[in-house]
Amino acid sequence: MSKEKVVLAYSGGLDTSVCVKWLQDEKNLDVVCVCGNVGQEETGLDAKKEKALDLGVLDCQVLDLRDEFSDEFLTKAIAANSMYENKYPLLSALSRPLLAKKLVEVAHEFGATYVAHGCTGKGNDQVRFEAAVKA
Repeated sequence: MSKEKVVLAYSGGLDTSVCVKWLQDEKNLDVVCVCGNVGQEETGLDAKKEKALDLGVLDCQVLDLRDEFSDEFLTKAIAANSMYENKYPLLSALSRPLLAKKLVEVAHEFGATYVAHGCTGKGNDQVRFEAAVKA
């Protein structure tokens, strides 16, 4: 009997690496990781993928989302003069809906039952991911 699958937004850091093992060991799920490149530091993405695979995930997809992020999010944010509290331009918050969209696409591709992330309840990223996934 095959296990249910979960797609995890994977940064390659401590929190999401622990999430992988927790999902595997405590929830008995097969894990598929997704790393999205939206223009952040690109070096190390292959190492993150290797790390995930070494943890025993079914797959780790490193998605190049730079063009879509630029075309569909950044240009619109610049045109709208989107600022956080009128102090600085929105940056990482803008990427969360796109990353959530890709998580859902990968979940459909793999027949996953769940989508997961490593954001804590004290930050806004949890709400951004969960609202976008639900939408």
